[in-house]
Amino acid sequence: MLMQSLAGLPAFLLYLCTAIVAVVVYLLVYTRVTAHDEFTLIARNVPGAAISLGLSLVGFALPLASAIAHASYLLDCAVWAVIALVVQIGVYFLVRIPVHDLSGRIANGEIAAAIWLGLASLAAGALNAAAMSY
Repeated sequence: MLMQSLAGLPAFLLYLCTAIVAVVVYLLVYTRVTAHDEFTLIARNVPGAAISLGLSLVGFALPLASAIAHASYLLDCAVWAVIALVVQIGVYFLVRIPVHDLSGRIANGEIAAAIWLGLASLAAGALNAAAMSY
C-alpha cells in the first residue's frame, strides 16, 4: 500500500522542482523589469516593496499551480509558466498608467501604490489561473 502511495513521487518531484525553478526565474525577471529594486527596499524595511512583490508572487503562483494541475506533460507546464510570467509583467506596466511614478512611490514607502500593484497582480493571476483551466 505504501508503494502505491509513493508511485507518484517522481512526478511530484519533477513538477515541484519545475515550480521552484519557475518561481526563481519569475523573481529574477520581475525584479529586473520593475523600476524599483524590491529586494534592496525590503532589506531597508520598506513594507510596500514586500507587499507588492509578495502579492505579485502569489499572482504568479496561482496560474503556475493551475498549469501544474492541468498540464499534460512537464514542457506544457513550463510553457504556461512563461505565459504567467508575461502576464504579470504586463500587469506591472498596465497598473503604472493610472498611477504616476508607481515605482518611485513604492520606493518612497507609499503603501497605497504597493497595494494597488500587488492586488492588481493578484487579480490578474487569479484570472490567468482560471483561464488556464481548460
